[in-house]
Amino acid sequence: MLRNLPSDSQMSKALILGIALASNIGGMLSPIASPQNIVALQIMNPPPSWGAWFFVTIPVGIISILLIWVILLLSFKPGRGTTIVPIRPVKDKFSGVQWFISLVTLGTIVLWCVSHQLDWLFGDMGVIAIIPLVLFFGTGILTKEDFNNFLWTIIILAAGGLSLGKAVNSSGLLHTIANAITAKVEGMSLYAILVVFATLILVVATFISHTVAALIILPLVASVGNGMEEPHPNLLVMGAALMCSAAMGLPTSGFPNMSKSSNPVYNFVKSNGKPAAIMMEDSQTGQRYLQVKHFISRGIPASFVTLFVVITVGYALMLVVGL
Repeated sequence: MLRNLPSDSQMSKALILGIALASNIGGMLSPIASPQNIVALQIMNPPPSWGAWFFVTIPVGIISILLIWVILLLSFKPGRGTTIVPIRPVKDKFSGVQWFISLVTLGTIVLWCVSHQLDWLFGDMGVIAIIPLVLFFGTGILTKEDFNNFLWTIIILAAGGLSLGKAVNSSGLLHTIANAITAKVEGMSLYAILVVFATLILVVATFISHTVAALIILPLVASVGNGMEEPHPNLLVMGAALMCSAAMGLPTSGFPNMSKSSNPVYNFVKSNGKPAAIMMEDSQTGQRYLQVKHFISRGIPASFVTLFVVITVGYALMLVVGL
């Protein structure tokens, strides 16, 4: 589509930015959709089931993405003077290998969704994750090169952050900071505390990585939640985790927005499988489709729209599900 559109086309800008913003929203939809969700699950006690997570995030995600779509339509007006050249459909039939991969993937997702009911069998979600690894590597579908190309930096960052959180907790530093914040928010309602922390983490995660923001703030949020007269640490942690994904006001706000590559095809598969929008270039002119101003003018309103959805619809659904 991009090759058949002018480099200065509003449709090109809306399309690329829309995919990036949608990827940010998609990062909140499942417990394994992004590293910050995994961090949140490690902190929440007891961790919510996949069904409970979906019950909250799917309505929040659908409403947020529709509102963001309206923002892009109103600000870019992409349909004006745009002609889309039809794309040749893929008519190849599924091969046996593709069916096998699809069935294993769907089976793993189903097992994750009912992991709490199967604690007696698997014990932990991580054990279920080993199943596709064994099947794919054991059958030769994945090779040693694929293993080496995994995003180990993300795994190390998440695991290192959890270790750092354990150290901060055992040293008493987390307890000291949490007591100071709890004293400041004393007397505030659960909803007011959620709004304060959701806004705080939205601002922080806009300027630093979503994952790093989660590693820094989520343990603190859990401590404050535990220190309330009526503790609701899981609700506060989940709300804060969702807001990590909602931070999308700058090119550096998250993986979908940034990349170190300038290859336009590579950018769409780089960064945890999400599109790297800021580096997308016209293959003929070398001109970037998006600039920082496009993220600021559309990403910031999109972030605040998602904040509104999380603290209204999301808050109500989290109460219903018993967080």
